[in-house]
Amino acid sequence: MTRLRRVLFSVGFPAAGAALLALTITLIVALSSSDAQARPQLIVASLPHPPPLRVPPPHHVKPLLFSPFTGQRVRSLKPVLAVKIDNIVDARPQTGLQAADIVYVLPVEGGLTRFMAVFSSHLPRVVGPVRSAREDDLPLLRQFGKPAFSYSGATPHLLPFIHRARLFDLYAGIAGGYFRSPDRFAPHNEYAYPAQLLREARHASKARDIGFRFGPIPTRGTAMRSYSVSYPAASYTFRWSAKAKRWLVWMDGAPAMATEGGQLGGATVIIQYTVVRTSRFLEYGSRPPYASSLNSGKAVVLRNGRAFGVRWSRPKIDGGTTFTLKSGKRMTFSRGQVWVVLVAAPR
Repeated sequence: MTRLRRVLFSVGFPAAGAALLALTITLIVALSSSDAQARPQLIVASLPHPPPLRVPPPHHVKPLLFSPFTGQRVRSLKPVLAVKIDNIVDARPQTGLQAADIVYVLPVEGGLTRFMAVFSSHLPRVVGPVRSAREDDLPLLRQFGKPAFSYSGATPHLLPFIHRARLFDLYAGIAGGYFRSPDRFAPHNEYAYPAQLLREARHASKARDIGFRFGPIPTRGTAMRSYSVSYPAASYTFRWSAKAKRWLVWMDGAPAMATEGGQLGGATVIIQYTVVRTSRFLEYGSRPPYASSLNSGKAVVLRNGRAFGVRWSRPKIDGGTTFTLKSGKRMTFSRGQVWVVLVAAPR
């Protein structure tokens, strides 16, 4: 400040005025310097704290669910109900088969066949005619866990084995939900209400993986318009319908119809060649055939108007069946009802 006062005095300011002016300038400079240093701190201090970052809760998308039996979309996996269905001429047309996920064709005595219809994705209001069980039903049912099993009866020697099997026993002699239709003659007139049957088997196993795989058609295969299978006293022909996108069924030369209307048929048909021996249990005085669903063998898979030669394998009774192409890849099925025809392997 002394130096500033001397400069002002030298340019003509009086001594008192120079001193006062020098003091004023010094104070202004000091205040300006102090304000310049303090201002950023005041500004920073006056800024409001940013609000906390709000992260929206994750949007839970329900995964798509597909039936392991048909490959089709389902809302949930439901209990499994297997029903033995009569299949001789007097029992046709059958009721409820169109709602089944899987239809098994099994040989029985007299060279005839019988169905085992497996329901889970959909339940028909009525199913039938319901007929009796056979020994080869039991290992076939094991792959489903502990399913509900509906049947009209069995030979007295076989019944105890069914009662002790790992399933919910819906024998018509002890379970509710059955009735006799006045439109048919016995024993081809026993029907059942599936919803009522499942109410008596509330803890039946739900649909699970039994080896089926669904997806695009493999690159190879033989164009096939129809495929026939013969039993000693029964025959089946599966004819591809591009319009219906199914293999329509002919039994003994006639279209296999349903009482609800329309012809029976599946999106995929498996002709499973296997060992057919005789059962341990007599049926009407003779031993009926027993089609093995275990071990391995050859099969033909029909889908989308083509036939594929595959190998089937089911080494464990609690497991399902795998179907493998010659390349080693798993055979894929069309989405929809599957027919599995167990027939004796050609010798």
